[in-house]
Amino acid sequence: MIMKPLSEDVLMDKIRGCFLGKNIGGTLGAPFEGKTELNDIDFYTQKLDGNPLPNDDLDLQLLWLTLAEYYGLEHLTSRHFGEYWINGMIGPWGEYANCRWNCLEGFFPPLSGSCENESLKISNGAWIRSEIWACLFAGRPDDAIRYAWLDSSCDHSGDGIYAEMFTASLEAAAFYCSDIRELLKIGLSKIPAGRLRESIELTIAGYDAGKDWKTVRNEIVAHNADIGWFQAAVDIPFMVLALLYGEGDFGKTVCLAVNCGDDTDCTAATAGSILGIIQGAKALPEKWTKPVGDGIATLSLNQFCMPLPIPKTVSELTRRIQRLRKIAELRDPLAARPADDFLSSDAAKEIWQRSEHELRFDLLFASVSVDYPEGPYAEQGKEVHLKLRVIDSILEPGVIRMRWLLPEGWSCASPEMSFGVRPFCLAELETTVTPPDQPLPAMSYLHLEVSSAERACPAVITIPLRARSAVSFRRPRVYPSGKNWFLRNGSMRAQQAILDQGKQEK
Repeated sequence: MIMKPLSEDVLMDKIRGCFLGKNIGGTLGAPFEGKTELNDIDFYTQKLDGNPLPNDDLDLQLLWLTLAEYYGLEHLTSRHFGEYWINGMIGPWGEYANCRWNCLEGFFPPLSGSCENESLKISNGAWIRSEIWACLFAGRPDDAIRYAWLDSSCDHSGDGIYAEMFTASLEAAAFYCSDIRELLKIGLSKIPAGRLRESIELTIAGYDAGKDWKTVRNEIVAHNADIGWFQAAVDIPFMVLALLYGEGDFGKTVCLAVNCGDDTDCTAATAGSILGIIQGAKALPEKWTKPVGDGIATLSLNQFCMPLPIPKTVSELTRRIQRLRKIAELRDPLAARPADDFLSSDAAKEIWQRSEHELRFDLLFASVSVDYPEGPYAEQGKEVHLKLRVIDSILEPGVIRMRWLLPEGWSCASPEMSFGVRPFCLAELETTVTPPDQPLPAMSYLHLEVSSAERACPAVITIPLRARSAVSFRRPRVYPSGKNWFLRNGSMRAQQAILDQGKQEK
């Protein structure tokens, strides 16, 4: 069935409803973040006076908004996301810090999300920031998930990425579909088999079997006992549970999300944003909207390093998103039309096949990518396998030449290589480099000279390698004692736990 585009008034009401719902849920859940037991709330527990609590779930979305405004949405690459993460995101927590550190070392997305990130790569940091893509691509889930991948691969891999693809597609579809069960089908169509999908399906099956919500919540926890808390496969199902058992009631839904425990600001914020899209801002109960007002409070952004000022209110954010949408529609009139098939998995399957160990370098005459099949690691005297690809060359026909400029002591069986290329086709070859048989520095940087027969001036790309076992991260210390809770958000509750633990240790 071909659907008509929404009117501008309806669309903007839904975008505003999305971020009002986000602020409401995040503010409601913030005081309970990290509690692994069940909660029992039915309204805000703090005095707000028209001001929402700051929440990093929204922060990165504001950074991505300014990037899209400054560079153009269609021009954004993994490099933009990585470069602006370095200086724009100053939150010191978990996967956020891992991404920043990896990018500083040259491991840009998706490497930044897959390296030295074992305990955090499938956590909640990515899916909580999907609304920006859903609103920019309202009614176009497959476009939303492409940008969700760019975003989530900064600091996650595997289910950590698929979780944002799930929420981004569901939210994008919610502009045109109000049936929660249908929205869940759409979200599931964008993620592969695995722990995340199993946990979502377990939740739906429990609801269909008539089980009470607490029983289903405990089944989710038991199913994921081996991976612990603050993981996407736990908290996405909590959010799904809230949507199902909330039965369209906004207050009941966000409270259920918080009452499941764990990453409560995230689950309630995303559940709130989904109902905010479906119902629109005007339909949200004043009981819930009035205490948080229209403002936006940030927590983890360095606003001095952004290309443009960030929005200060939800209303301003709504207007700027709509302006970006109009620019996209001028360039592609079809961008205003909702997709014909929300349930197609074709675009998602293409994303599932992408390597999490690839670096891409965009040259003007071609793109060159380096894939590390065994990870970007080097060991003394052992060959490192690499796949080199030339993508979207504009040469007709042409030859691209590559020459290694290696550090002292390194060797290569093929120091010079040539690609026969055709316009906008993929060319690939495999090669190896070998480090010296002596202790390596933590990071090594190889240089690869890239030129074509027609160009006298070569380009040089830098390929980073990390000494295997040079870095070892352990899970952060557990607060409070005995609970599997690692701190990511720096909420007031989390900060107090740290202070209390410090007093005890003294």
